[in-house]
Amino acid sequence: MKKILLILLCVPMIGFGQTKILGSDIINPNSKIKEVFSGGEGVLLEGPTMGPDGTLYFSDLIITNPKRMKAGIIWNYNPQTEETKVFRSPSGMALGLAFDVDGNLLSCEGADFGGRRVTKTDMNNGKSTIVAGLFNDKRFNSPNDLVIDNDGRIYFTDPRYFGKEPIDQPLDGVYRIDTNGTVHLIIDNASKPNGIAISPDNKTLYIANYHWGHPDILKTGAILEYTLLPDGNVKFKGILIDLMDNGPDGMKVDVEGNIYIAVKGNIVVYSPKGEQIEEIEVPNSSATNLCFGRGSYSKTLFITTHKKLYTLDVKKEGFHIPFKKWFKF
Repeated sequence: MKKILLILLCVPMIGFGQTKILGSDIINPNSKIKEVFSGGEGVLLEGPTMGPDGTLYFSDLIITNPKRMKAGIIWNYNPQTEETKVFRSPSGMALGLAFDVDGNLLSCEGADFGGRRVTKTDMNNGKSTIVAGLFNDKRFNSPNDLVIDNDGRIYFTDPRYFGKEPIDQPLDGVYRIDTNGTVHLIIDNASKPNGIAISPDNKTLYIANYHWGHPDILKTGAILEYTLLPDGNVKFKGILIDLMDNGPDGMKVDVEGNIYIAVKGNIVVYSPKGEQIEEIEVPNSSATNLCFGRGSYSKTLFITTHKKLYTLDVKKEGFHIPFKKWFKF
């Protein structure tokens, strides 16, 4: 553990969280954050992602107890009708969600009676398959969030924050799933990787690192920057943004490479150089994750919080790898 702390404290500082820059061009002047869902049943909502059917999918993390054995929900929100319905329950304690180019829903299933795996659901027939369930013949700790690169490879974080199950992996790592199904540990010293994103040029991998829930570990929040190599491996560059005791969670990028991070309960926007551009205040400072919509919603942020889902129109378009085609499930 001391070795991991030393790596975090001694890496080069590429940039720090900067003072808010006034007059940024991120938010439309007349835009207001809008509550569109308030029926969260668990401790927090997470993993928003828009599918090729033009609707939003997001997870509801429900911690289990003897009177409440739900193991999570995946909700489906239609921005046109503003209706929300249950897509899957139990969800296997789904957290991060993402769609691949074929329109399949990928899900990080966490611990606390969850699947502790990454699954793929064919949205045309509802059938799910396990994409990654073991590494070195051991179950993952608690897959948290994921991102897909331009070549279809999946990258996911595996920190353990909660859950009564034994911890099988010796560290909280970052893994890559190749298109042939092989799984590789690519980062073993981030100590507590959470959110994950890839730059639009497919050359940089970002990791949101935070030690929440571990009083014996220094609570250093940071966005770690890695060079993403053509073969899918990474090379550590340094700490892009030092967030000190503020714990970063989910994050996404826009088409210009700006990084939108759920941190301090708000959405804070940084340039690719680590300079703060904007801070978007979220009601009750409760943001957990975010995504950009697609199509006519490509300049709309969907923000999850502890119990609610919000939307906000912005000036920038979110970065996505295009679907092969749009579907109607």
